[in-house]
Amino acid sequence: MAEASISEAEDQFSCPVCLDLLKDPVTIISCGHSYCMSCVTHHWNQQDHNAVYSCPMCKRTFTPRPALYKNVVFAKMVEKLKMTKVKITLNYAGPGDVECDVCTGRKYKAVKSCLQCLESYCQIHFERHEAFRTGKRHKITDATGRLQGMICSKHDKQLEIYCRTDQRCICYLCTMDEHRNHDTVTAVAERTEKQKSLEERQRKVQQIMQETEKRIQELKDAVKTHKHSAQTAVEDSERIFTELIHYIEKSRSEVTQMIRDEEKAKVSRAEKVLEELERDISDLRRREAELEQLSHTDNHILFLQGFKSLPSPSTSSDFSGITDCSFSFDDVGKSVSQLKEKLEGLCKEEVEKLTDRAKQQVMPLSEHLSPFDEKSLLSLSTLNQQHPVRSKSISRALRELQKYKETP
Repeated sequence: MAEASISEAEDQFSCPVCLDLLKDPVTIISCGHSYCMSCVTHHWNQQDHNAVYSCPMCKRTFTPRPALYKNVVFAKMVEKLKMTKVKITLNYAGPGDVECDVCTGRKYKAVKSCLQCLESYCQIHFERHEAFRTGKRHKITDATGRLQGMICSKHDKQLEIYCRTDQRCICYLCTMDEHRNHDTVTAVAERTEKQKSLEERQRKVQQIMQETEKRIQELKDAVKTHKHSAQTAVEDSERIFTELIHYIEKSRSEVTQMIRDEEKAKVSRAEKVLEELERDISDLRRREAELEQLSHTDNHILFLQGFKSLPSPSTSSDFSGITDCSFSFDDVGKSVSQLKEKLEGLCKEEVEKLTDRAKQQVMPLSEHLSPFDEKSLLSLSTLNQQHPVRSKSISRALRELQKYKETP
């Protein structure tokens, strides 16, 4: 809100020629327009050859050259406007800021320091400092809290000379005293030389920074690649072991089914033999009863007639069916145990190889694997009937599994 008001006021008190705030405002009495003294004077100086003078604003002409009158009211208003504008942009000094040495009470932040007055000024007091210097201007620098460090403690003079012999800044009186006959140059000249060395150091630091940043980026890229490679390896391993597990599950199911089928066939055969034997034993018991009854017959004729009609008993029974029905799955269990041991040994061997190689180098797994390792992983990934098996170790295990599946 205040900035908008100041902007409007600046428009009202601006010079129509330079479009800046009026400096030494003067007014042409005849038309009432106001200008900077220097602006309207320069304008009329260019019209001296015609001896006809005009107002830059309304173009009204005058002969002879009219007198200019200082506009005291405008001068005060412009000064007040400048002060108001400066105050709005002022900031109070905070921790670490250089304070204005002239401000009383709460001090504003200093913007400039005078090396001759040995004081630091806020914007308001700096403008006043400059306004009062009608003679030789003082040496001004950006606000610094080390003004005393720029003054010779012995002669109370400004440090302007550099002694290369003692490598320290001195004043001009020091060159006539303790630094007489020393290698001395102006501070400006030494600054120029040191600036070159500083720039060279800056270039080296920048070069080192660039190389370091390059290495940092390379390391970040390597880490990113390593993480991606590791994730890919984990996913591939999960997929491969899942396929292996599925293959083993499938084989387990097939072996279980084979055992059940064999069990069913053997039991069915045994049950048939059992039925035959039970019929035989029934016939034998019936014959035994007939023989027992015949043995107790008192009539000799009936006994002889009954004995004659008895069939002759078999000298031996055929027990081949009973022998064929005997069975055992002990060999199947042994084969499964052997397969388990071989698979565990193979997996342990391959995992140890991968672990040893991973410890030898820190690099992406895809670059770290030797052809043999890749062959081993591929063999794991192809443990199903639709893909060729490449690993010799896995092939041996699969042959044992096939042998186990074919065991009766």
